[in-house]
Amino acid sequence: MSKVLVLNASYEPLNITSWRRAIVLIIKGKAETVEHNGIAIYTNFPLPTVIRLRHYVRIPYKEIPLTRRNLLYRDNHTCQYCGYAGDGLTLDHVVPRSRGGKEVWENMVSACVRCNVKKGNRTPKEARMPLRITPRKPHSSLYFEIARHTRGDAHQEWRKYVIGLTG
Repeated sequence: MSKVLVLNASYEPLNITSWRRAIVLIIKGKAETVEHNGIAIYTNFPLPTVIRLRHYVRIPYKEIPLTRRNLLYRDNHTCQYCGYAGDGLTLDHVVPRSRGGKEVWENMVSACVRCNVKKGNRTPKEARMPLRITPRKPHSSLYFEIARHTRGDAHQEWRKYVIGLTG
């Protein structure tokens, strides 16, 4: 059927699991339904789409590496200046390296070759090329997985539980 987003007791995304595993957690009293899609598995037992654990689970923080692949994935494989979505995307430093720009999530975006050349050694403001979305570091190691599941119309209710996920 469908996947279920598992939230910690603090409403922080923890995992994506199968609907069967989610039902088991609810029946055992280890989790509660936060969101459902209206489809009933049993009488008065809706199929959950988001569940929350009743007890907090400590998960060690896992740094998301800044790689070309992750950056393109964060930017949905589109130019952050013109919206072009095709082959040949490059990585652009919002504040150029020659002007002190660092290689960090908040200073790098995907750009088509044309926009990257047009912007040159300037900031977006100086080049009069505003960014479509402010670049930010993904806050969760689950970020990319949730982003993939919320593309299109599926699982839109998950978006409110993930910091920095854009439409």
